[in-house]
Amino acid sequence: MLSRRRLLAAAVVLLAGATAQAQDYPNRPIKVVIAFPPGGPTDFVGRLLADKLKDFLGQPVIIENKAGANGAIGANEVAKSAPDGYTLFLTTSGAVTITPNLRTDTPYDTLRDFAPIARVVNVDEVLVVRPALGAGSAKDLVAMAKAKPGTLAFASTGVGSPPHLSLELLQASAGVKFVHVPYRGAAPAITDLLGGQVTAMFADAPVLLPHIQSGRLKPLAVASTQRNPVLPDVPTLAEEGYANTVCDNWYGLLAPAKTPPAIIARLNRAMKAALADPDISAKLLKVGAVPAATTPEEFSQFLRDELARWGKVIRERGIKEE
Repeated sequence: MLSRRRLLAAAVVLLAGATAQAQDYPNRPIKVVIAFPPGGPTDFVGRLLADKLKDFLGQPVIIENKAGANGAIGANEVAKSAPDGYTLFLTTSGAVTITPNLRTDTPYDTLRDFAPIARVVNVDEVLVVRPALGAGSAKDLVAMAKAKPGTLAFASTGVGSPPHLSLELLQASAGVKFVHVPYRGAAPAITDLLGGQVTAMFADAPVLLPHIQSGRLKPLAVASTQRNPVLPDVPTLAEEGYANTVCDNWYGLLAPAKTPPAIIARLNRAMKAALADPDISAKLLKVGAVPAATTPEEFSQFLRDELARWGKVIRERGIKEE
């Protein structure tokens, strides 16, 4: 009986401490880890939202870029951080729903080690080349690859990233083989594509649109169920005749597991408010990122569905780390 009373008393003390912590939150700057280099699409969306989140949270929101291993390095750092709401993770699908299906040594478990806050935006994967290549469509690019099998270099933002899986799905559907060249993020991959070191790449619409609009890159197709509203003249891969090539990407905000629910709710409200801001929403839509603003519960179920979805694709396609 005494032991039970002590346990109950300890639980009350812990609950009171967590409640006080949540009520006082935030009282210092918040760090958001982005697992890709500066200049990439996740970085663009993260910095745009960070500037607005500070208005709703009353504290600076600082972006920290921690690139490597398709987001696994940044994810692992956040998973091991204190669950106090001051270290968060803005991630793509790659780090938390693809990498765990590719690697048996992933140092974190998505469902065990993270507390979902919100799915932030949905983005399309766009297939692009340099205009000088002379390819006017995805079919043209596939024909070039078939004429020179295993020789055309195709960039991605890392093994297991959505751009990489878009490539794998296209190769499987078209019956063709490119040379996969993984980079540590979109920015260096695009630099090499513009410089002619690689032939083509898939990447998130937000980071490609400036280059498409300037005419430096030519979009051939999107790996989505429908055309992107910002690129209405660019067909889907399915329209080009390549079935089973849907590889929609998304960005979501996570906290370490055991972060108090009140803090998760506070962050979710702030994110929804930021995404509802007309200026932020317009800027996101302009670059092809569609605001999502889910609840933590909706995002949690979405993560479960995505883990199952990509696990099935990876097994069926026999996709492995290179």
